[in-house]
Amino acid sequence: MTPKLAETDPEGLTLAPIAPAPTGRGVIARHAFTFLLLGLLFTAFSPIFVRLSEIGPVATAAYRLALPLPLFFAVLWLRPQDRIATTSADSRHDVWLVLLSGVFFAGDLLFWNSSVMLTTVANASLLANITPVYVVLGSWLLFKDRPGPLFLVGMVVALGGSAVMMMESQGVAGRSIAGDVSAMVASAFYAGYVLTLSRVRKRVSIVATMGIGGAVAAAILALIAVFAEDQLLPHTLNGWMLMAAMALFAQVMGQLFIALSLAYVPPGLVATMFLGQPAIPALTAWALFNESITIYQVVGGVALLAGLEISRRGAVKA
Repeated sequence: MTPKLAETDPEGLTLAPIAPAPTGRGVIARHAFTFLLLGLLFTAFSPIFVRLSEIGPVATAAYRLALPLPLFFAVLWLRPQDRIATTSADSRHDVWLVLLSGVFFAGDLLFWNSSVMLTTVANASLLANITPVYVVLGSWLLFKDRPGPLFLVGMVVALGGSAVMMMESQGVAGRSIAGDVSAMVASAFYAGYVLTLSRVRKRVSIVATMGIGGAVAAAILALIAVFAEDQLLPHTLNGWMLMAAMALFAQVMGQLFIALSLAYVPPGLVATMFLGQPAIPALTAWALFNESITIYQVVGGVALLAGLEISRRGAVKA
């Protein structure tokens, strides 16, 4: 379609170009920051859903992944261009990487949901944020992407803050250091998920990765739940509605809004917003479950987030 030229007045002077009608991408660009906030809000409530679930944490994670799968595979059926081709050795290698990403995501949700049940929501949410440290270290060891000294300084600060939080969990009744360790293990699995997908996302659509990888993770978690947990099915309508809400908000809408915003929001602002995300479930758990927030959690959490921000800046400069 030929673009509309600028108008001229009767004296031949050029006037301002006529602005095109807003398009879908224009609307997304204008509201990108709002989409980012909505995505962070929806995903931040994941630990609250786990706490309120009528079934075990592993089965809850399996439902989170399994319920949206019909939507993803319907899109793949309607849009052949989103499927993974298997006609070459490189494309078959991509299939294996997507399957491996599902294994890592299963490990992430297995330990993450378990940590929410073993420690406070605040600790679980904060300690799971160590993922960026693992990602940069993994890139250094696997792909020779060596970080700068500023990253190492931030890593030490972040790990020091984590140690303060874990010492507090060990010494206060009702808290479990096992839950804190589970959250850190979960962040390591999520780092594996990120590193794996980083090798294929330029060639494989997000629908294919979430559909195929999600199916693998859901199958692994369902198998573990069968052997590890007694309650596999919600026994009330509210329980089923909670599972549907978690799948819709935490898995579908949260990821969708974040993905839409990433093309328009500066990466530094995105990273900073993610660092503030744990405050949402922590305050919600304080209101719903009467979980107090201690001075150790505040000091350790601030040190952890500050260290992660320093590490991010060091990794970017490197």
